[in-house]
Amino acid sequence: MDGLVLSHPEQLERLRRACPKAVGAAVLAGDPCFDRMLAARPYRERFRRALGVRRGQRLVVLNSTWNAEGFFGSGGGQDILPSLLPRLAAELAADDYRLAAVLHPNIWYGHGPGQVRAWLDGALRSGLTLIDPLHAWRQALLAADVVLGDFGAVTYYAAALGTPVLLAAAAQDRLDPEAPLAAFVRDAPRLDPYGPLREQVEKLTAGHRPLSGPAEFTTSAPGASAALLRRHFYTLMDLPEPERPALLEPLPLPPYDPPSRTSPLHVRTRVHGTDITIERSTEHPYGAGGTTHLAVHEDTLDPGSLELADVITRDGPPDDPRLGGPEAWTAEVLRRHPRSALAAYVTGPHTCTVRARAHGVFRLLAGPGADLDPAAYASSLHAWLAAGGSVPEGGGVLRIHAAGGVHRVVVGPRLPGDLAAQP
Repeated sequence: MDGLVLSHPEQLERLRRACPKAVGAAVLAGDPCFDRMLAARPYRERFRRALGVRRGQRLVVLNSTWNAEGFFGSGGGQDILPSLLPRLAAELAADDYRLAAVLHPNIWYGHGPGQVRAWLDGALRSGLTLIDPLHAWRQALLAADVVLGDFGAVTYYAAALGTPVLLAAAAQDRLDPEAPLAAFVRDAPRLDPYGPLREQVEKLTAGHRPLSGPAEFTTSAPGASAALLRRHFYTLMDLPEPERPALLEPLPLPPYDPPSRTSPLHVRTRVHGTDITIERSTEHPYGAGGTTHLAVHEDTLDPGSLELADVITRDGPPDDPRLGGPEAWTAEVLRRHPRSALAAYVTGPHTCTVRARAHGVFRLLAGPGADLDPAAYASSLHAWLAAGGSVPEGGGVLRIHAAGGVHRVVVGPRLPGDLAAQP
């Protein structure tokens, strides 16, 4: 062995006890993976926007290593993550939380992408995003507000970044009891998979104090791994080092990947004048207050749910020739589904066109500082109209309360059209 790269002197001491003959080949060179994350920290908000995280939302990243004792176990009653996902989608309101999962590459390659996606199909329809396990997991960690994970390296990196972490699986018998990772698993807070999930997440973030161990032991040379590694490599080759600086490849900005929710959403609203408080989730948690209606995406898995929908939505470019434009699509939908009260075509991250029975067609546009899913604007308008609201001739403004803030939404004047043609 010509070289054994270690990231911290603590590893060198354990190596000395376990295999003294290997110490001569050891070199302390920091952690290039962690250094890339440290260098990309200024771009956290960009990474959040790439995942479609909106103002006031918390990004919860679920992470699993690849063996049976991990969060996404392969058997033996350890399959915690798949069974937890429906409850997360139900208890963490869609406009307050964004869910993403980082699964170890061996999970993907061991079971196959098709099988993994089949197992998680319900969660994907409820808005979960599966992160590229090779090229985008670091960016997801930087974007995260909370990580639910296990004893794998990704969860440890999250703790090293200072992100609040809850351990959902902690198989300590697989770890060297003297390793910092084992100490982290012993000390990190635990997720109770049978307890109220939102309460645990909120308690974690409110009282978060970063654990000192991961930040201390991940690397002894933060930001210096490129220079240390290059120096070692050129020494092994007995060549002079180049004079130019040693640099690591920056983390790229991932493609825009907003949540795709096609599962029916139970929407709870409270209307006071032009102020509407809204909460949307895949179920109606016990004790939740307000008036309830059902919003269903046209691409829902069960077409029968469209017959029960109060609001029907879809999203896409306004000039999609297959749909004939927002006005034509909304009219067609309300004719096809006579029970539904409103159809909403989301045309962009901040706009949608809606058609309400007996009220007409309107454009909804996020006002200054507003940043919610436009489908939430449509549901808010429906609740407001159902409560007796009426859009003035010149349009108006609704104040939507969600995700810990107030979002002003402009309701444009009713679009020209033959009211007799209204469904």
